[in-house]
Amino acid sequence: MQKLKYKTVSANKATVDKKWVVVDAEGQNLGRLCSKVAKIIRGKHKANFTPHVDCGDNVILINASKVQLSGQKWTQKTYIRHTGYPGGQRVATAQEVFTKDPARLIESAVKGMLPRNKLGRALLKNLHVFVDAEHTHEAQKPDDGKGEVNINGKPLEEYFPMKELQYKFNQPFQLTETE
Repeated sequence: MQKLKYKTVSANKATVDKKWVVVDAEGQNLGRLCSKVAKIIRGKHKANFTPHVDCGDNVILINASKVQLSGQKWTQKTYIRHTGYPGGQRVATAQEVFTKDPARLIESAVKGMLPRNKLGRALLKNLHVFVDAEHTHEAQKPDDGKGEVNINGKPLEEYFPMKELQYKFNQPFQLTETE
């Protein structure tokens, strides 16, 4: 029997390249924003995604107090919790939860989009929610996601001083037929 010439490479804790990503929640709908954040935390946007490994990135979510809900969800959506005592079920609307702690609204939405097991609980620790635009993770040098091109740590304008080269570098790559 012949040996396989190809191998499926699975990511593990040692080979995962974890980054820090900043996501701005200002003016974003809660569900759409949290589904994108859950994909980043889970690592589904990476080519080496492995379902049983924490291969996602760390997410810093800022401006949690400026998130939006559509329709009548501020008054109609309810969050249920239990104190642990008999008759201790408590119900709060989205508006009540938001006024008490805006970060909790986002954390509970992302938690519902992650796996319900040990891995999901570990993945939720990669989410860092801040109510305003300031965050405490500057030491991790997070990617702000503004789409600026850096080459060898320098901005594109500094690396290529000629405007023609900058223009060509920012163009999408195309495959040309060679004969």
